[in-house]
Amino acid sequence: MAAEFTPTTIAKLDRAAALCDRRGVRLTELRRLVLGLILDGAAPAGAYDLLERLREHRGASAPPTVYRALDFLLEQGFVHRIERLSAFVGCIDAHDHGEGHHHAAQFLICRQCGQATEIESHEVAHALIAAAAKIGFTVTGATVEAEGVCGACKAGAI
Repeated sequence: MAAEFTPTTIAKLDRAAALCDRRGVRLTELRRLVLGLILDGAAPAGAYDLLERLREHRGASAPPTVYRALDFLLEQGFVHRIERLSAFVGCIDAHDHGEGHHHAAQFLICRQCGQATEIESHEVAHALIAAAAKIGFTVTGATVEAEGVCGACKAGAI
């Protein structure tokens, strides 16, 4: 059964495929499907959640299948891994702004609904780099995860 993605997700998948072509790598059918499942998800997706959803479309699949696809997507900068949630979120739009494979990313994670919102604050990234430089440390990559309550949950609690 073929996956049916939103038009926005299909456009992002097509951008990812074009980037892969320019880089000389392949966004295989499986990689495209896994990326589509992540992009179309309402919340960050764990590997085993992705495996179950993948089985709905491709039948029996083993965990290494998903992990290999996720490794590729991480390497290409198409997804971020949110350590606190042990889950993945899509990140195709950063490539539209010339950010390349990797960019400074910060995530606001709601403790109530689990939603993770990516923000790109260059001020936060520069502050981290400057603080590290003061002690002789060179930052080569960073993902910041902040926990709290999102606006929707906060509004519902009032």
